[in-house]
Amino acid sequence: MLLTRSTWLLLVLLLTGCTAVQHSKDPLDWLAWREKRHQSIAGTNGWLTLAGLHWLKEGDNRVGSDPAHDVVLPSGKSPATVGVLTRSGRTVRFRAQPDAGVTIGGVPVTELSLVSDLSETPTRVEVGGLTFWVLDRGDRMGVRVRDPESAARREFLGLTCFPYDPRWRLSARFDAYAEPRALRVPDVTGGVQELRVVGEVVFDHRGKTFRLQAVEEPGEEDLFVIFRDRTAGDATYGAGRYLYVARPTSGDAVVVDFNRAYTPPCGFTPYATCPLPPRSNWLPIAIRAGERTPPGHP
Repeated sequence: MLLTRSTWLLLVLLLTGCTAVQHSKDPLDWLAWREKRHQSIAGTNGWLTLAGLHWLKEGDNRVGSDPAHDVVLPSGKSPATVGVLTRSGRTVRFRAQPDAGVTIGGVPVTELSLVSDLSETPTRVEVGGLTFWVLDRGDRMGVRVRDPESAARREFLGLTCFPYDPRWRLSARFDAYAEPRALRVPDVTGGVQELRVVGEVVFDHRGKTFRLQAVEEPGEEDLFVIFRDRTAGDATYGAGRYLYVARPTSGDAVVVDFNRAYTPPCGFTPYATCPLPPRSNWLPIAIRAGERTPPGHP
């Protein structure tokens, strides 16, 4: 007997996506979105494949599985010494150790300057099954390491969320600023990140009006919102949640669907650099929609 498309999506979600009681009213696009969320966390390029985050000092930083090195790669998955990363301000150059088997795009390399993740195509250095690349966080330059066979990915318990609630899909408006504003916010690593705020998403709930500052990200069409509500630290991730809102196609009308509010990557891995919600985006209401506290998180 053939299964309908909706049945297949429901089976996929129950097996791999967000764990919640499902109802016939759950929209198919939300179910499909939940599966994409699962892949973004536990897929072969998901956040759970991260296996290291190391901040670079000025000058030489040795790389390899030797625990005495500056950038330590997972034990048993790379040579003791892979090479040297040399930082000069916001420029990082890599020199490979001879016979370490280092490649980029499958091509052996010896020495080159690395393009950071400010680019959509950062330079990804490969050694064995590992990959590492340079992070640019303003005053700080770092290295992020990826291992598709990480224990965190293998042991992932899955996402959890509230059942879909159409009452949290709200009509709203976008109040664009005349000029973008720079907003500096702390991140989970103790650093500070500068965000480009382009306006405010305004919505009503139970007779009260609320505003959320919205960020414009490079290469992203939708508005990015970082918020915290009164479920944080209880039913949802303590640092807050993230949400995308589609820009208005005409006028200022937008839809805010809190059913798509999700846990930041730092809720799943210690190797993320998530910006935290500005105080202006702390909501004095409990939004029981979207993702709940990740399994195993305190």
